[in-house]
Amino acid sequence: MTSQPSDNNRVYLFDTTLRDGAQTQGVDFSVADKQVIAHALDAIGVDYVEGGWPGANPTDDAFFAKPPQLGHAIFTAFGMTRRPGRSIENDPGLAAVLDAGSPAVCLVGKSWDFHVDVALGIERDENVAMIRDSVARVADRGAEAMFDAEHFFAGYQANPDYALECVMAAYEAGARWVVLCDTNGGTLPDAVERIVSEVAARIPGERLGIHCHNDTGNAVANSLAALRAGVRQVQGTINGLGERCGNADLISLIANLKLKTEYEIGISDEQLTQLTPLSRLLDERLNTHPNPGAPYVGDRAFAHKGGLHVSAVEKDPRTYEHVPPTCVGNQRVIVVSEQAGRSNVLARLRDAGIEVDGKDPRLESLLAEVKRYEFTGATFDGADASFELLARRTLHGMPDYFELERFRVIDEQRFNARGSLVQESEATVQLEVGGEETRQVAVGNGPVNALDTAIRAGLAPHYPQLSEVRLVDYKVRIFTPPEGTGTDAVTRVMIEFAGPNIGRWTTVGVSANIIAASVSALQDGYRYKLLKTGSVAKT
Repeated sequence: MTSQPSDNNRVYLFDTTLRDGAQTQGVDFSVADKQVIAHALDAIGVDYVEGGWPGANPTDDAFFAKPPQLGHAIFTAFGMTRRPGRSIENDPGLAAVLDAGSPAVCLVGKSWDFHVDVALGIERDENVAMIRDSVARVADRGAEAMFDAEHFFAGYQANPDYALECVMAAYEAGARWVVLCDTNGGTLPDAVERIVSEVAARIPGERLGIHCHNDTGNAVANSLAALRAGVRQVQGTINGLGERCGNADLISLIANLKLKTEYEIGISDEQLTQLTPLSRLLDERLNTHPNPGAPYVGDRAFAHKGGLHVSAVEKDPRTYEHVPPTCVGNQRVIVVSEQAGRSNVLARLRDAGIEVDGKDPRLESLLAEVKRYEFTGATFDGADASFELLARRTLHGMPDYFELERFRVIDEQRFNARGSLVQESEATVQLEVGGEETRQVAVGNGPVNALDTAIRAGLAPHYPQLSEVRLVDYKVRIFTPPEGTGTDAVTRVMIEFAGPNIGRWTTVGVSANIIAASVSALQDGYRYKLLKTGSVAKT
């Protein structure tokens, strides 16, 4: 029978991004990254921040040498129990963790008899003694002791008596938290809830934690199941970062616990609005693009495309939004596409600050233009900047900032003086700005880079603010039009830009020629920047 949550509904949040998250392929935190992320976690109200493993690598050593000064969260060091055949006093690995001086220490140890027999190759009683001795030493030092029972769920299903003996040893030795780990991510929620309930009959739920990996896509569900069964500490990482398929996503857990349950967490309503910025902060530090489909914080989390959906949301957001986007720091997105109706267009125009009467006949013209463009291969789903430019041209007209009259690109492959093979692109453009013509030539590491450099060089004397613009992403898709053949391939290019005061914006260009499609998207990007910064067209 499943245990119900006790009267003590306080759940403690333990973040492992800086240690477990660092095991993600392609992730390598610097000391500066760790400092920034730790302070952000502290600011949002997380209870524990695991900083890493002192003694394991130079980065963690430097981080613990000057630990972050946290106002709320408890800074935690990670390590493992003493090694077999060594005493507590003669284990340099454990000593490095203890000497780091963090107010809390989390030690990992084996709880699966198979691992003890095969991986460690020691007597099972010795493994239990390693757990007991190590946890007791942490407690004796005055630090908050925690034990991560590695592969606990696999171990429990294979040999429940031995798995329980391991966690009981940690509990009896003074562990504040005994954390049950689904290390290979292979357990499903019903098994997690059943097993945790059985453990909670021996160890109070207020002393139990849960640590889940996401190999079956159930890490968040497993964490919630464990909470229902009694645990009161939940571990996870920002954006679900972690080895293989990642860990339980702490972003989703925070939002679910705060908005969907009666559990209490140390995060206020105001702090909750920083959830989306926290998620994006990690992506920025790692130089990766945010997951648009991430629950609560993704760009598509509150995006509405179908016309009927938009009409319903306009009347009552609760019809298609389970929580208000702003409560987690996100925002509603109205997508304009060939599936859009009048309500989509009106909503998107309002978001762009374009006032138009709902009965204005030009709206039909705009909707027809959107559908015509998308039939030929364009998409405004994700290219809001190009849509806004199209809408302004159709409804009110657009300033004539510049005209690209012609361009040419030459690609060259050759051997340089050192005998190395190099590729180089040279772009020539002819522009007309305010009645004046200018011709520019630029070299780049590819045709788009060369064209971007040449066009901006020509526009710089008239619009110096374009020097602030950065190209941050470039996507290409090749496809065949509905009535075409295999030789009629159309290229769609989407370019994402970034710049001060605007943030990020995306444009689209379509042509049978990839360079022409790129040039179209580039020009929309420049024009959007000029429009948003209030630039006046040169006459």
